Amino acid sequence: MTAKPPEQCQTMIEVREGVDQVDRELVALLARRFGYMDAAARIKAERGAVRDEPRKAQVLDNVGRAAEAAGLDAARIRAVWNELVEQSIAHEFDRWDDLRA
Repeated sequence: MTAKPPEQCQTMIEVREGVDQVDRELVALLARRFGYMDAAARIKAERGAVRDEPRKAQVLDNVGRAAEAAGLDAARIRAVWNELVEQSIAHEFDRWDDLRA
């Protein structure tokens, strides 16, 4: 079942169906993103290369611009992405260690 677009929702049931559908889609995208973290852990020769602050800043800047372009609060979206990036780094450290254990 495909959820209605937000502007067509008339009930909270429809809203919740839409939110649940988006959440499933986001989880699928996060699985793909974390797959790239697995690849990075495999490729990076040094554990110290896992945390890359300049790259983190670039990702947050990119997301801030994309959020603004989409009419969203860039600061709020950057805050969400900051947590996502930190969790991605933690995952990459775990995978880096697992691959070399």
